[in-house]
Amino acid sequence: MYSLDGAIRDGRHHMQIRVYYEDTDFSGIVYHASYLRFMERGRTNHLRLMGAEQHALYAEAEAETPGFAFVVRSMQIDYLKPARMDDVLDIVTWPLQVKGASITLAQEVRCGEAMLVKAEVRIAFISEGRARPIPKSLRTLMKADLVEG
Repeated sequence: MYSLDGAIRDGRHHMQIRVYYEDTDFSGIVYHASYLRFMERGRTNHLRLMGAEQHALYAEAEAETPGFAFVVRSMQIDYLKPARMDDVLDIVTWPLQVKGASITLAQEVRCGEAMLVKAEVRIAFISEGRARPIPKSLRTLMKADLVEG
């Protein structure tokens, strides 16, 4: 049973999404950019379930680093198999590396046992347009969830 935000199991966040008509192209296959939205939701809910509610995180980080933002710095993505309308997808997210000003996350989109999409996403922490150190509370939280190997 999943909550609306998904669940964390064995250091990995799992969130289910149903594919709707609006997510597909004219042939009924999920449009490539839809996966970006699915994975963004996975990253957001991963942080939320780790206790980093966006509002609380914002308030704490704003006090430490005014005008901050998390931005996607880079993404490597492999589209392996297509998803179709009405498929139920499992969006899996976990941290690979936590550095001073960036976090690298691995993400997978699965349908049952089939892996459809694999991605590695580097998220940068910026303030006033420049990279800044991630607040220690968030770095500690993310490092606690690192999956070894």
